[in-house]
Amino acid sequence: MEAIAKTKHLKGSPRKARLVIDLIRGRNVSQALAILKFTDKRAADPIAKTLQSAIANATYQAEQQNIAIDPDGLWVKTCFVDMGPTKNRRRMRPAPQGRAYREQRHYCHITIQVTSEEQAKDAKTLKAEEAKAKKIAAKKADGSEKKAKAPAKKAAAPKKKKAEAIETPVAESAPEEIIAATPQETAEAVESKGTAEASDVKDVKSQRTAERNETEEADERQLDENEQLERQ
Repeated sequence: MEAIAKTKHLKGSPRKARLVIDLIRGRNVSQALAILKFTDKRAADPIAKTLQSAIANATYQAEQQNIAIDPDGLWVKTCFVDMGPTKNRRRMRPAPQGRAYREQRHYCHITIQVTSEEQAKDAKTLKAEEAKAKKIAAKKADGSEKKAKAPAKKAAAPKKKKAEAIETPVAESAPEEIIAATPQETAEAVESKGTAEASDVKDVKSQRTAERNETEEADERQLDENEQLERQ
């Protein structure tokens, strides 16, 4: 899909406008608009408007022909500036050696054509792509050679960790008998201590039950005495 936009009788000389329009030739539409936005020239704004008009014409033609195109996929195929008429002004400007020059006001015509076809690659881009492909192939070849030459590394046997001696802290005030005791003696001491604690618990339970029985009997006797007193 191709579309053309023209701007005629633009105030300014064609020589100055060509300096700006040469910046966007062969570039993508979005990139060309960005370049024109940041170009400090008087002809940049009208050229940007002409480019936007060309984009709008392309989208309109695509809708009329029932074709789907992406506006961001368009690129500037051709763009040029032609000389327009010069304004016939009856004014003179002083020149050296007593001469006089007639004042002229130049005008120009701008033409921009955009297209959605695939952009043909230049000789420079083709050379750059070839050089890049050669570099990638050389890197792959070097990597394969290094892998082939590299000897197979022996699997390193895992080092056995030395068993660290765990020292049990001993209180300074502990008697010598406990330090020199064998494991059997310590087990017997623990068992004897457990039996002693169990007997103490039994004695406490028995004492509590006996005390409860004594208090219950005394309470029953007191109740009987109170009932006899009330009857009398």
